Amino acid sequence: MPGPAARPVSRPGIGAEIRRLGVPDVSDDAAVLGAYSSDASLYRVPPAAVVFPHSADDVRATLAAARELGLSVTARGAGTSVAGNAIGPGIVVDFSRHMNQVLSVDADAGTAVVQPGVVQAALQAAAAPHGLRFGPDPSTSTRCTIGGMIGNDACGARSLAFGRTSHNTLGLRALLADGTDLVTGRDADGTPTAEAANGVLDRVRDVVAADLATARTEFGTFGRHVSGLAVEHLLPEKGFDVTRALVGSEGTLAVIHEATVRLVSTPPAKLLVVLGFPDFPTAGHATPEVLKFEPSACEGIDRRIIDVILERRGPSAVPDLPAGDAWMFVELSGTDPDDVRRKADLLAAAGLGVSALVVDNPVATERLWRIRADGAGLAGRAPSGRPAWAGWEDAAVPPDRLGDYLTRFDELLTTHGLTAMPFGHFGEGCVHVRMDFAFDAPDGPDRYRSFVEDAADLVSSLGGSLSGEHGDGRARSELLPRMYSPRALSLIAGVKQAFDPDGLLNPGVIVDAAPLTADLRYGARTSLRKGLAMAYASDGGDFGQAVHRCTGVGKCRADNSSSGGVMCPSYQATGEEIHSTRGRARLLQEIVNGESDISWGSPAVHEALDLCLACKGCASDCPTGTDMASYKAEVLHQTYKRRLRPRSHYSVGWLPRWAKVGSAMPRFANKSMDVGPLRKVALKAAGVDTRRRMPAFARRTFRRTFAGGGTGTPVVLFVDSFTNHFAPQVADAAAQVLRDAGYAPKITRQQECCGLPWISTGQLDGAAKRLRSMVDALAEDARAGLPVVGLEPSCTAVLRHELTELVEGEDAARVAAATVTLAELLTRTEGWQAPDLSEVTVVAQPHCHHHAVMGWETDRALLEKAGARVQSVAGCCGMAGNFGVEQGHYEVSVAIAEANLLPALRTPAANRVVLADGFSCRTQIDELAPGTQPKHLAELLAGR
Repeated sequence: MPGPAARPVSRPGIGAEIRRLGVPDVSDDAAVLGAYSSDASLYRVPPAAVVFPHSADDVRATLAAARELGLSVTARGAGTSVAGNAIGPGIVVDFSRHMNQVLSVDADAGTAVVQPGVVQAALQAAAAPHGLRFGPDPSTSTRCTIGGMIGNDACGARSLAFGRTSHNTLGLRALLADGTDLVTGRDADGTPTAEAANGVLDRVRDVVAADLATARTEFGTFGRHVSGLAVEHLLPEKGFDVTRALVGSEGTLAVIHEATVRLVSTPPAKLLVVLGFPDFPTAGHATPEVLKFEPSACEGIDRRIIDVILERRGPSAVPDLPAGDAWMFVELSGTDPDDVRRKADLLAAAGLGVSALVVDNPVATERLWRIRADGAGLAGRAPSGRPAWAGWEDAAVPPDRLGDYLTRFDELLTTHGLTAMPFGHFGEGCVHVRMDFAFDAPDGPDRYRSFVEDAADLVSSLGGSLSGEHGDGRARSELLPRMYSPRALSLIAGVKQAFDPDGLLNPGVIVDAAPLTADLRYGARTSLRKGLAMAYASDGGDFGQAVHRCTGVGKCRADNSSSGGVMCPSYQATGEEIHSTRGRARLLQEIVNGESDISWGSPAVHEALDLCLACKGCASDCPTGTDMASYKAEVLHQTYKRRLRPRSHYSVGWLPRWAKVGSAMPRFANKSMDVGPLRKVALKAAGVDTRRRMPAFARRTFRRTFAGGGTGTPVVLFVDSFTNHFAPQVADAAAQVLRDAGYAPKITRQQECCGLPWISTGQLDGAAKRLRSMVDALAEDARAGLPVVGLEPSCTAVLRHELTELVEGEDAARVAAATVTLAELLTRTEGWQAPDLSEVTVVAQPHCHHHAVMGWETDRALLEKAGARVQSVAGCCGMAGNFGVEQGHYEVSVAIAEANLLPALRTPAANRVVLADGFSCRTQIDELAPGTQPKHLAELLAGR
């Protein structure tokens, strides 16, 4: 029978009690508790407190406090656990904040000693100079921690070559629930060793010895047998290997604070062979034949995920694939390049599918693997268009039964009226999938239970495991009786009792399982449709569904700059979960979940959102399309409508209004802001950091001097408020470039504003009013098919995205569809020739909204075709419109600029031009890197 659902045990002052008991770094702040209430699973269990240990002594003190206060303890790494393994009602211990170091690397021994919170990618970076790597490579490697990998026995795409985490963990230092030490490892002969006090290990031996037959026959039956506990490693013939038994125990037996792991060398030669198949089950049936070629990776993906990528990112996002509707990515590795090539050619010619392609272009190979790595997030929307959920996402069967499993699984989906986008580790028989469970229906949880019970029976009938690498957690622990006999379950419970007799560690997981439909974080109660300012058209008009786009995959915690990403600059600056896209999404989910006191105006919500730059990086970089900038605007709108707002909302939030006044007397306005005492008083009164300089008004506006477009094809030049009042030279240059390209630029009859400052400060009624005026001004031209050319990326992005969220009607949709960037228009202009830029090195800071909404690749292609050497700076500049000037944001703004932008600007380059189309980007550069003289693309093209 399942155990009880988790019951919140939080009470006022519990953080102070834990601190009094010797735990220095602990929080029971509402924002923190909300952010840690879920991981990457279906479940929501708010903790009583979150501890951020700095040392093993802190962990020991935490366990003592938990025993004293009657609280459970749940260890957590990056919180990317898909089964609900990293949440609990007591104390959650986050190792990723401080205990995140690689302590040593021994290249000769091929080992590393690490703390549990170290990110897998950081370990790889430490091992790489020695020609080594950690073998297991899950798709979340840029943010998952080694401790989390040990907890789940994580694998990844290359487990065929390097095994699971359990194969690569050599020794552990851990604490038992009573605070005593458990130390495991191997002696000089490689024999497993283990030391612990109080007879714990003797009790474990006795449990296993009482039923050796079951331990030998029901555990470890094939390569991805992960569900339950790894009891087989405690057999005498396995040397009573406590290290490997602890790996995959999901934090239920001990709390690990240090690990010794094996490092391996990567074969120097490898090739990717892509095999095409008519459908997914056919690919599964071919797996045993593919395995005869001894691949280092064998991954499956099908048309459904490819179609999502094409829809969201365009045709350029997917390299050429061979014919088919399902594909197998087969990596062959070795020491001899010729031998690897021979095997690749033989595999391609083996006729295992309908087509084959040997990919020998490293760039194309990397792009294909990135598609696979983003699979979990990309699968966050089912083919039906509804949200797709975890819960049955990593079952595994022996590879020779994979085709049968996929065939019968498709039948099961049809029977239950579900759709899905499966992918997975075909070489190990492990399939990842998310499905459109109707949790928002009154009987949604019961329908979910019915499906997973049938799926568990299917997997068990094929000799499989409910989990192939993510662990059982809250999602599958209740199903273990469908996979194991009562004797096997008794063994598992006996081992748990020996290690943790009081059930302190991660309750509800594996033993005394929580009901799999308890504590669901999404359901009928989470819908919120009334009184919203934005349409949330892609989410059925439901704010609850929108914020639940975040599935918790945690890509926002990673440094995505190496792939040109932006998300999430505030987390990279602070390292705090509440400042990640995921952490903020969790707080917003609390607003709609129906069981929380958190509301639109709660200080916890505003604390989490305060350092959100509204950069929109998550809208494109998050695989699920979580758009925190829009959600923040909605929160501010709901909180302050018909209420007094922060001062900065009236100053920088109304900047276009004040710019119109200042431009009437620019010299006086500029001189006033140069007077020291007056400047500081004015900035403080406006809610602006006094270390900032307000931008200088131009001596003349663009509209005042624009003489018309002349002859040529008419085109609308959208001159935004920033360009008109502060940078008219940009519009001058754009008009010249357009004329040279054969266009006759025209502008609206009066100055129109997209309302961006109103949007970013949550004044959405005011923004909608301005956008309706803009639609009225542009509708006739849009109906006539005229392009609307935006110059300021953030304003252009408003017309492409927020416009239809705030203004209904066909005219708004037409204006959005007509809006283009300068590079987009020029690229499609027949006969236009870019000036020669072959002597120019362009260091470009793409505006975040440009990156997120329009994409910057068209600009890059234009510059490279003109001969320029292009270095695009990843990440955000740190200004992000009004964010960087507001009081309380300066340090974070500068820290973000120091991550990528400022180092790039300090690197000398011959004939360098710094390109920054965004007004806020140029402002940040002018302040932090004076003398750099950043230019807009229009200025660069017009000046050549």
